Amino acid sequence: MDETGIFKVILPEIEKLKGVEQIGKHRHKDVFDHTLKVVDNIAQVSKDPRLLITALFHDIAKPATKAYVPSVGWTFHGHEEVGARIFERLGKRLRLSNDTIQYVSKLIRLHLRPISLSEEGVTDSAIRRLIFKAGNDIDDLISLCRADITSGNPKRVKQHLGNFDWVVERIQKVEAKDHIREFQPPVRGDEIMRVCGIPPGPSVGNIKNAIQDAILNGDIPNEHEAAYEYMLKIKDRYLSRSRRNHQSG
Repeated sequence: MDETGIFKVILPEIEKLKGVEQIGKHRHKDVFDHTLKVVDNIAQVSKDPRLLITALFHDIAKPATKAYVPSVGWTFHGHEEVGARIFERLGKRLRLSNDTIQYVSKLIRLHLRPISLSEEGVTDSAIRRLIFKAGNDIDDLISLCRADITSGNPKRVKQHLGNFDWVVERIQKVEAKDHIREFQPPVRGDEIMRVCGIPPGPSVGNIKNAIQDAILNGDIPNEHEAAYEYMLKIKDRYLSRSRRNHQSG
């Protein structure tokens, strides 16, 4: 597709990944070549077309977010979030299924998280939130992150892969303890309405979200009894806030 010029016609976003720029000693790698290596790496461990599509588009926003900072060199801040939004539009243009668009967008949005988690001092709370956001696709996310290591320096590759092994070990320990991967609120909306004596509305969602945050922060265990007690503790705060908002409206 590249050699025949088809990319320019049907996937100009991929075409824009090509090229290298250098200012002084700072040079960034060709994102197009890097992307093809990531696709090849993924193809060695998975035949899932959704994961292959993710590999192809994971850095799609780097051209749009590229900036030069003299003190650090080339940066691509926010390219994961911008890339997820770009793919949401691109996926519709390519007539991909909604499930595929959601899957790919989610992994693009999260593909830098495990890298940041590989730093020392990361909390269980950060691990829980990553598992919660990735859900059952956490293993695919880790596969993508491993494939994203395309350095020609064997020592650096070994170091990064070792960091990911450490993150995976932390994920497994936290998941075994807190059961976040297939998270379901221990206290459901109908129970909140019954106990608080309120109809469906924003207060129900606010209380449910507060319980969820408490679990992800590690303030309470992911168990019904603890979540129920926490609901009783915080409910009046949210109900009084709702009443004040209603009166001011």
